Amino acid sequence: MIMSAKSVEIIPASGTEVLISLNRLKKSSNNARKTPHSEAAIEGYAASIAAKGILQNLVVEPELDGEGGATGFYLVTIGEGRRLAQLLRVKRKEIKKTEPIRCIVDTTNDPHEISLDENVTRENMHPADQFEAFRRLAEERGFGAEEIAARFGITPHVVRQRLRLGAVSPKLIQLYRDGDLTLEQLMAFAITDDQARQESVYERLSYDRDASTIRRLLTETHVAATDRRARFVGIEAYIAAGGTILRDLFTEDRGGYLEDVALLDLLVTARLGREADALRAAEGWKWTEPHLDFPHAHGMRRAYPHPVELSAEDQSALQIAQTEFDELTEQHQTAEELPDEVDARFGELERQIDQLEAKRQAYDPGDVARGGAFVILNHDGAVRIERGFIRPEDDKAHPEAGEDGDGQAPDDAGAGHDQATRDGEGEEEENEEEDGEQRLSDTLVRDLTAHRTLGLRLNLSEQPDVAIVAVTHALAAQIFYVGANAHVVGIQPVKTDLAAHAVGIEDTPAGKAWSDRHANWARQMPRDVAKLWDFVVELDHDSRMALFAHCTALTVNAVKLPFDLRPRALAAASRLAGAVALDMTGFWRPTVRNYLGRVTKAGILDAVREGVSEEAAERISAMKKVEMAAAAEQLLKATDWLPPLLRTAKTEDRAGAPDKAEGHDVCSQAVE
Repeated sequence: MIMSAKSVEIIPASGTEVLISLNRLKKSSNNARKTPHSEAAIEGYAASIAAKGILQNLVVEPELDGEGGATGFYLVTIGEGRRLAQLLRVKRKEIKKTEPIRCIVDTTNDPHEISLDENVTRENMHPADQFEAFRRLAEERGFGAEEIAARFGITPHVVRQRLRLGAVSPKLIQLYRDGDLTLEQLMAFAITDDQARQESVYERLSYDRDASTIRRLLTETHVAATDRRARFVGIEAYIAAGGTILRDLFTEDRGGYLEDVALLDLLVTARLGREADALRAAEGWKWTEPHLDFPHAHGMRRAYPHPVELSAEDQSALQIAQTEFDELTEQHQTAEELPDEVDARFGELERQIDQLEAKRQAYDPGDVARGGAFVILNHDGAVRIERGFIRPEDDKAHPEAGEDGDGQAPDDAGAGHDQATRDGEGEEEENEEEDGEQRLSDTLVRDLTAHRTLGLRLNLSEQPDVAIVAVTHALAAQIFYVGANAHVVGIQPVKTDLAAHAVGIEDTPAGKAWSDRHANWARQMPRDVAKLWDFVVELDHDSRMALFAHCTALTVNAVKLPFDLRPRALAAASRLAGAVALDMTGFWRPTVRNYLGRVTKAGILDAVREGVSEEAAERISAMKKVEMAAAAEQLLKATDWLPPLLRTAKTEDRAGAPDKAEGHDVCSQAVE
């Protein structure tokens, strides 16, 4: 019985259940829990009490004054978290501070001991029981994740995780109960609700039962949302077409996994087809073909655009746009952040300038009329267009192409896409030689031209400058006029298709820089291969050497293959790297995709240890493979770390110079 504050307080007998107003309950100094309850725990208690009331009475002892008399207040020995939860509800104006709380008065037991007993001897339910209990609430009572979350004071995401775990195969749940599966492994199985597939993957597991392996096996028939096809189509378009997404609720899945691969491929093909049709209609090509990947074995020659003068109207528009762009740049050069309207105007001007500058290059109308373009899905999910390809049958239909030596370079002149075109020699020159040879026998012609060849060799060997012209001509004739057979120096460029060894290499900044450099040379080549010698001769020394270096570089092959039988060639590649001072940090950075996701955890840690510090490697050492690789990418981003295969050994040797210490003479080596 509770008396008024002014009357003598009567202490209820020990074991009595009484209602005590919340504002008369205090924290007990005898409570064994000294670490404060977390805010999340108090939130959980408050939500549970709001939904179901206090399910377990608080245990209290009366507060006594210095003379041993009751003060009318009670100290909470067991249930401090519930008291704090009710005070939180008072603060939220859900209840009043005089809310009656059901309590058990205990003046018999030691308060500290029973508080300790409450926290020590209690055993939490097995997590599997909790998962299944949440699933029953959802299935039998129809509660959604939000409602369950509200009733237990947890987030809807946590509820969804527990519901997903509750839907795992009962066979695997039992293995978890028995200790044969860890919680992390169970979470990996929960990525899908297909219990038959879960059990099938479990049966396939060998000694490697890592959670990342389980996830990989369960998603091997799906497509990650980061895949180029998914980015190209868009998740919203895929879902609108009836596609479904598999989400991993326990790890960062970066958008999930697309389950209907056939539908995705259909959407990709359809959109690429529309892009190809739009390109053909806009630019007038004879044909356009959509491709998921570049068709390296296309067997066509490629024509490149040539420089053209802008029209007076376009030149005026370009000058106006460039002037405004420069003025805006000067006005806002000290601004830390541009106003939205200024930033938008910069974007409009940049697009306008780019469009007008693009008009400085144009394809020959004849090439457009009989040529085509490939519309390709790039590795970053964007559309990539490669123009100017002419099929052999369309070349045959225009014999003037062969007469003009209209042979141009393969698409990227480094991928080994050899294409047959006609010999570009002029008919008049051929007829003159034939007239001179008609009076001589074949044997005599061979005899005389052999002597001429020997004379050429002797004279050329004494004139390095002309030798450079001849070699440059031979390389350019074969690279930029495939099949023209117009070279006299017997040097043949052997080109290696790097795209066959490194997927997406042509889309890297270095790949695009090479493609642009080659296209720039291709645009300058004379259309008639018979005029190529004069073109090379008329180049200034620096330009000629640049063309020579470009053609030579195209033949470099430092790719190391399994069971490679070229150890000396690879050693020479290392010497070449030193000679040109190759620094791969300008072309390559370690990412999850290109390195960190493709080596072991030990390899990742070695990279971080070497590139950052031992402490940084230690911090991520406990992570799982996927998370470790992502963390390592961020750590290494600001460093110049490279794997050993990409490092260049420092050398003081001069490029191409023999070692004088060896006592060899250039001429003596040639004789040997």
